[in-house]
Amino acid sequence: MQTNLAWGTLFDVSAQPSGPLHERLTRTIRAAIRDGRLPRGAALPPSRTLASDLGVSRWAVTQAYGQLVTEGYLASRTGSATRVVWSPEPDEDRMALRSSPRETPPRYDLSMCSPDYRAFPRRKWVEAIRLAAENTPFDQLDYGDTGGEPRLRTILAEHLSRSRGAVADTATVSIFSGARQGLSQVAHALYAAGHRQIGMEDPGSPGLWDAARSAGLELVPLPVDDDGLVTDALDEHPAMRAVCVGAAHQLMLSCPLAPERRAALLDWARRVDGLVIEDDYDSEFSYDGPALPVMQSSDRRRVALLGSMSRALTPTAQVGWVVAPPFWVEAVRAPYMPTSAPPALTQLALANFMESGAYDRHLRASRLRFRRRRDALLAALDHRLPGYPVRGTAVGLHLLLRLPDATDMPRLIAAAHRRDMELCDPAELYFPRPPRPQPWLPLGYANLNDSLVDESIALLADLLKA
Repeated sequence: MQTNLAWGTLFDVSAQPSGPLHERLTRTIRAAIRDGRLPRGAALPPSRTLASDLGVSRWAVTQAYGQLVTEGYLASRTGSATRVVWSPEPDEDRMALRSSPRETPPRYDLSMCSPDYRAFPRRKWVEAIRLAAENTPFDQLDYGDTGGEPRLRTILAEHLSRSRGAVADTATVSIFSGARQGLSQVAHALYAAGHRQIGMEDPGSPGLWDAARSAGLELVPLPVDDDGLVTDALDEHPAMRAVCVGAAHQLMLSCPLAPERRAALLDWARRVDGLVIEDDYDSEFSYDGPALPVMQSSDRRRVALLGSMSRALTPTAQVGWVVAPPFWVEAVRAPYMPTSAPPALTQLALANFMESGAYDRHLRASRLRFRRRRDALLAALDHRLPGYPVRGTAVGLHLLLRLPDATDMPRLIAAAHRRDMELCDPAELYFPRPPRPQPWLPLGYANLNDSLVDESIALLADLLKA
């Protein structure tokens, strides 16, 4: 919203008590914002223009703008106008910050679920698409087979068997448009088989919660701790016979499911005639040793393996999969949704990409890049925020920073948003939302520019002090 006002009248510096000019101008602009005379979204003039209109030095204007940006009243970025971002209703303001999309990507992306968009292998992917378009028979350029293209299913089964120790073959692998779609298909199959509840990790993935709800299942929140899902809580829910769990990497706490709890979870599934949906989230990014093999290899009749390419190849690939127990395959592939599989050409391109070895090379390069970025982030935290505990560094693409108990997390996240930084609100990973802000802040580094690692933590340190 462009605002054209009589700036000399709106910002009457002479009405302010005595003091340095830049401080009086700061108080004048702040009062105009708080009184509603400058609404949220209003654009202020460039510093040179305002200085000319008010008959003051440009230095005084830039000092006032800078102070109000620090306080969270204004937002300024190169190539764009300085705008009002403050609202008289803080909660409403924070809600707007979460719900409104950014016009441009954030400069400092510390969100925990972003992949590395800059590292997407464009040239190799274009080559794979071209080969699929040129060499695929015309009769295969259709909606595709139920469960996905057989060639891709075969290649994925070999990849999962080799890299994750899965027991998979062409007949049990099904291709869907991402992990959420895959879980939605499994949840619909469960509902059709008479299930009405599904256990979900709390904290966990809101996207997976929504996918399970879409089938009509009631979500049962299950606690997690440093050893993953608390399996002792399973028997508290006698009507529940299905559980979704991040065995290799718990989404929030970044820990694997402990071996004894893996065994306990499988024993529970056998005892209640149930199903475990194993979300293999971020297992490909393990730095201090290989991730534990999937639980599915221990009992393929009781575990459905869930995964996707969204972290390694960005959501552009739009490919996820489910390795279902043999007697669940047909139900999981049933057409519960109008479109559940990615286009055939995308699947065939991914098959080319993997078969050529390009995917394995991309994955190896990604691991090395993320390890270096993680180490740089840890060094920056040690330098800028000494004494702040850190955990969850061994696997995945985010770590956890322990904040002081008194930290106002929503205010911190809103202030970061105004400074062009994207943070994850940990409260959104719990259901219901906890009454008090959580002390652990997830810091994602997948989409963080290497040259901005130290700068981003320096800014975060300033925000925490403020």
